[in-house]
Amino acid sequence: MTGQGRRRRLVLWCVAIVAAVGLLGGAAVVVDGYLERRYPISTADLFGPSGPASAAGGGTPTASPTPRPGADLKGPLDILLVGIDTRESVPDWQPNADAIMILRVDADLKSGHLVALPRDLLVDIPAFPASGYRGGRNKINAAMVYGSRQRDGGTPDVARGFQLLARTVSDYTGIDEFDAGAVLNFRGFRNLVDAVGGVDLHIDQRVASIHLRPDGKLRTASRSGGYTGPQMVYEPGLRHLNGWQALDYARQRYDLPNGAYDRQRHHQQLIKALLRGVLASSMATNPLAVGQVLTAIGDALVFDGRGQRPIDFAFALSDLRPENLTLVGLPGSGVGTGSGYRGEQLDEIGRRYLAELRAGREDEFVAANPSLVLQG
Repeated sequence: MTGQGRRRRLVLWCVAIVAAVGLLGGAAVVVDGYLERRYPISTADLFGPSGPASAAGGGTPTASPTPRPGADLKGPLDILLVGIDTRESVPDWQPNADAIMILRVDADLKSGHLVALPRDLLVDIPAFPASGYRGGRNKINAAMVYGSRQRDGGTPDVARGFQLLARTVSDYTGIDEFDAGAVLNFRGFRNLVDAVGGVDLHIDQRVASIHLRPDGKLRTASRSGGYTGPQMVYEPGLRHLNGWQALDYARQRYDLPNGAYDRQRHHQQLIKALLRGVLASSMATNPLAVGQVLTAIGDALVFDGRGQRPIDFAFALSDLRPENLTLVGLPGSGVGTGSGYRGEQLDEIGRRYLAELRAGREDEFVAANPSLVLQG
């Protein structure tokens, strides 16, 4: 492959990593100064002053010749990925964490695990003086809400909400520190899917949309609650989804046999499908298409590399491929029933997986427990 071809492929992989729903790890956007200036990725302090910068973010400059970007990023890496439903036009909007995923990249930076935590997981959320939250036991997605609140009632601060969520995830999983983090809003996810021409997804069960009609418009709200009228239906099989369809499919959980657990699986499958689509597309030879995708990413993503730039992660993860990404589903069950429902708890095998992840033995554990692997 020529040098120019290699550079284009790296641009493509940057796109794929970010496009993965906030979700494949913040590897953002560019391979040269011009693109970096023209298509900036939003960055923010997503982790706060909770501790020293991670090892990934603490690389020491090397003497001449200058190393390539990301040369000092070493695996394994843990990246926290959060998807939020952005509704800033709603007066009392609060940024719930609708998708919470951990990307563990193996030591060779060529393979990894993508794990989703149930958004209703019942956990201890630590006190957070910055927002006035005193701490308590609640669903894990509420950590984003509590952390983002302003004492004066102003617009929620999503970056600060991520700080409390990251601390909560660390306390629950035992992963002391994440090497990077990213927040992707769902509107941006829709735009990213459209920018890459849609995704091909193996839909594994019939899913009827609660929200949208077959033409993509909102269904009619019912006076008794819910919606009425024709529904968009996603039938099993290989389907090509555009942006609004992919987002709508990813949002559904009601009427599914396993509710939110099915939705988590669909989130992970969509990420992998988006990666495959980007890498298989003609974008590497179409600068206009690359520009459209990079613009969409800039509008969708906020990234924190703990001292490393998005381009550093993009280069470091350039050999990570969708086929080497294992989707892991953690089974769980409800705590309380009916009106007394409080949230979800992981089953023993899910808790054991997290312990093995902390110890760096996740591959061996999954090999011994193949039921944890999701098809994607």
